[in-house]
Amino acid sequence: MNKMEFPASESILESRSSNYLFKWSDLKEIMKIGIINSNTMTAFAGFWLALYYTGASFYLNWHVLLVCVIGTAFVIAGGCVINNYYDRDIDQKMLRTKTRPTVTGSIDLQHVLVIGIGFTIAGLLILSLASIQTAMIGFAGWFSYVVLYTIWSKRRYTINTAIGSLSGAIPPLIGWSAIDQNLHPVAWVLFLLIFIWQTPHFLAIAMKKVEDYRIANIPMLPVIHGFAITKRQMVIYVTCLIPIPFFLYGLGYSFVIIASLLNIGWLLLAVRGLSSKTDDIKWANQMFIYSLVYLTVIFFAMIIISLFSIIL
Repeated sequence: MNKMEFPASESILESRSSNYLFKWSDLKEIMKIGIINSNTMTAFAGFWLALYYTGASFYLNWHVLLVCVIGTAFVIAGGCVINNYYDRDIDQKMLRTKTRPTVTGSIDLQHVLVIGIGFTIAGLLILSLASIQTAMIGFAGWFSYVVLYTIWSKRRYTINTAIGSLSGAIPPLIGWSAIDQNLHPVAWVLFLLIFIWQTPHFLAIAMKKVEDYRIANIPMLPVIHGFAITKRQMVIYVTCLIPIPFFLYGLGYSFVIIASLLNIGWLLLAVRGLSSKTDDIKWANQMFIYSLVYLTVIFFAMIIISLFSIIL
């Protein structure tokens, strides 16, 4: 990419000393700690449910769990750092990203790139201690985020949200493969659950930050086609979640009921957004908050319900 495309960030960086030591807070920001936390949670859930469905012992595999979670965190951190490096030109245009270290110059760009590559390699090597397949799945997640989403689709297509959802859906497969390399069908149900969940989640963000994306010329769905079509798309995706709990009946009726109630609640909220009298931004914020509660509750329910069977 032409260096002249980033005049603001580059000029700032050139004024920095090459020996500048960045702060921990800067490093956390380019790693996107929130993304790391949510994805390691779903990787853990995949690992945990693999124990539950295969009858494997937690006590004999606790070290595999450490390898899985730490390796996943490093691979995700690497992908996020490289994403920050690549997106530094558009980040300086958006209010919510203009203070990132890659824009302000608080971390040298060469350091950013080295950190991103280093985290990625370290994470893949750690995952390979579980199995080569686990490392390959981890790489597939990294590739879909860095190459398919960040470099290829984000700046070109409104479908970038769905493409980006591939990477976010892969952590449960990482966790599961660390125990069961055959990847039980339930592992793919977890993948499908998170893949579907991400589109209404990120479209809610896109609606909230639509002017930011418009200024940065990012072709998010609400920027190109408006709120009405975006809201209809969100309803469709939430509706697609309705049958998912029934494929997880092996966790028991209590889980199916909890997950179904969450789905119904989200669908009712989504349908309410179709009203012409709805405050779109307020509704998008409600959808965003509900999506976070949804993912947290549904995965904690999976873990808690299966807890006693695995430990005992």
